[in-house]
Amino acid sequence: MNIYSNNLAKNPFSGCKSTSIFLIKQSFLLLSHHCYLNEEKIIMSIQISNITKYYDSQKVLDHVSLQVNSGEIVGLLGPNGAGKSTLMKIITCFIPPTEGEVTVNGFSIAHDSLEIKKQVGYLPEHNPLYPDMYIKEYLEFVCDIHHLPKKNQKIKDIIALTGLAKEQHKKIAHLSKGYRQRVGLAQALLPSPKVLILDEPTSGLDPNQLDEIRNLILKIGEEKTIFLSTHIMQEVEAVCDRVAIINNGKLVADEQIQKLTQHQDKDTLIIVVEFEETVQKDWLSAIAGVESVQSLSENRWAIVSNKNQDVRKAITRLAYEKNLTILSLKEDTDSLEQIFRKLTKVPQK
Repeated sequence: MNIYSNNLAKNPFSGCKSTSIFLIKQSFLLLSHHCYLNEEKIIMSIQISNITKYYDSQKVLDHVSLQVNSGEIVGLLGPNGAGKSTLMKIITCFIPPTEGEVTVNGFSIAHDSLEIKKQVGYLPEHNPLYPDMYIKEYLEFVCDIHHLPKKNQKIKDIIALTGLAKEQHKKIAHLSKGYRQRVGLAQALLPSPKVLILDEPTSGLDPNQLDEIRNLILKIGEEKTIFLSTHIMQEVEAVCDRVAIINNGKLVADEQIQKLTQHQDKDTLIIVVEFEETVQKDWLSAIAGVESVQSLSENRWAIVSNKNQDVRKAITRLAYEKNLTILSLKEDTDSLEQIFRKLTKVPQK
């Protein structure tokens, strides 16, 4: 140790090589740790924090907080005028919030709007297309706006993905609404965004067109984070992992669909059972844990029990003992439409 110290005193650079290697290793470890933190950070694609928006004196959004995780398809439900489109415009940096913050893949709408526009593909509610342009001409125009390299290959790939191959030589004015929506999705996808914001993507489509666009959204959702707004329940149930419900500018629900539609009373369990034969109500009421029994129709019953005491096994045992045939046996849940009505119902004056 003394020899090393003496050598350093004589030649202060004699330990430089080993010291430099040590510092390089430390820097590499710090950089790796920083990159890991950044990877952790972008797991959450969209973070909405306390967003409030006024138009003059009208409050359109009221302290909305919500997050969309990477790889999720999240549906934003709400009645007309609830604030859905306004929230979409704020996320995509088209309008600023009055209060609050939004980050997309770690970038702030307040400071990094250009970077966010690179990260996000946006299909507005009113699909802004140029009807006099041909499909390929319009997509070339979009590529030029984004300064995209190898645009011919990108356009070819996007046309194949969005099912526009048969229509690609047509003018946009000659397309059905379903195909116009496909063109809108194509322009949103061309820059290869990590996040897609879709505002009412199936509005005004017929049932066949609805099904086609939903399947396309599901296919795109395998590789992208998607946040879509709608007021169509079936659309959310068909494509979304999670649903957020907004009403009068306030977030009133944010949950996975399966959990949201479970019976709202957390202390009770409702079982709906249908028998082939006639069943006496007293038989069902006598089951341990049953709190009430209600006849729904002939041989069909709703049985309410404590949540901690699942009575389905006991019902099956009763059927065996009484030689009854069970036609159906399931837990009762509220439909998404019922939940939506409860949460967005206008109070009677």
